[in-house]
Amino acid sequence: MFKALQLNKSETGFSAALVDIDESQLPTGDVLAQVEYSTLNYKDGLAITNKGPVVRSWPMVAGIDGAGLVLESTHAAWKAGDKFVHNGWGLGETRWGLMAERASLQGDWLVKLPKAFSTRQAMAIGTAGYTAMLCVLALERHGLKPGDGEVLVTGATGGVGSVAVALLGKLGYTVVAATGKASEEAYLKQLGAASIMDRSELSAAGKPLQKERWAGVVDAVGSHTLANACAQTRYGGVVAACGLAQGADFPATVMPFILRGVTLAGIDSVMAPQVRRQEAWDRLALDLDPAKLDAIVEEVPLEQAAEKAADLMAGKVRGRIVVKI
Repeated sequence: MFKALQLNKSETGFSAALVDIDESQLPTGDVLAQVEYSTLNYKDGLAITNKGPVVRSWPMVAGIDGAGLVLESTHAAWKAGDKFVHNGWGLGETRWGLMAERASLQGDWLVKLPKAFSTRQAMAIGTAGYTAMLCVLALERHGLKPGDGEVLVTGATGGVGSVAVALLGKLGYTVVAATGKASEEAYLKQLGAASIMDRSELSAAGKPLQKERWAGVVDAVGSHTLANACAQTRYGGVVAACGLAQGADFPATVMPFILRGVTLAGIDSVMAPQVRRQEAWDRLALDLDPAKLDAIVEEVPLEQAAEKAADLMAGKVRGRIVVKI
C-alpha cells in the first residue's frame, strides 16, 4: 500500500483526498519509482481544485511532476537506484501522477537528475522552471543576447516568472518584471530583476502597435498581456509564450509580426522531445543559482497539497510550492 492524493468525480460531486492505494492498482510501466518530492504547478492547481478540465480519466492521482528513485526497471536506460526527474507526458491528466509514494512510469519519459540538484531542488524547479528554461532557450535560438535591450517577464512572482527572472538575471539580461504585487519588489530584485512594472499597464486592451520597448519577452499570462507585449516588442524581437494565467484568448493583430518582424515562439513543456528536455535540465544545472531556489520555495507535506492548491488558484502563492511525499 502507498499514500496518494486522489481526485474523484461522480454524480455526487468532486473530491481530492489522501488515500491508501494497493501497488497492484498502478498502471503498467517499465519503471517503478519511489517519489521523494512533487510540486504544485498551475495545471496541478486547476486539477486539484476542479477549476479546469485538466483530468480526463477518473479516479486520478494528482501530480504532473516528480523526482525520486528508481526501485525496479525493465527499461534499458534505467536501473534500480537511479535518480530521475519527470515533467508532463499526461501524468495527472490521463495517467496516474506523482503526488504519491509510488509511481509506475515509462523510462522514455524520464530525465536523469543533474548532479547539481537534489530531488527537492529539482521539484523547486519543476515544470514551471523547466518551462522558463525552454523560454530562455527559445530567446537564445532567435539570437537574443545580454545587452540587446530590456527583456520583459510577465507573471513574474509565479513559478515560471520567478525562475525566468533568476535565469535571465544571472545570464546578464536587463529584466523588467511585471507583477500585480508591488510588495514583492525586493523579492524580484533579489532574484535578478533590474526593475518592476505594474501588470495593469499590460492587462487591458491596447493599441495594435505601441512604442517599441522589449528586445524579448517571456509571457506566462496570455490574453491582453501577451497582445500588448507583442505590440511593444522592438523590431526583430522575440516573444516566448508559455501560459494563460490571464486567459487563453489572444486579442491581437498581425501588425507586430508583419510590420516589425516580431517572432511569437510557442513553448510546450508537456510533449517536448527528450533531447530538448535534457538540454533544458542541463542548462538549468549551469545557469540557475541553487541559492536562488531557497528564496523561491515553500515546502508542504503531501497532506497539505490540496489546501495549498486552493491558495495557488486564489493568487496567494509566490514562487514555487514543493510537496514532500
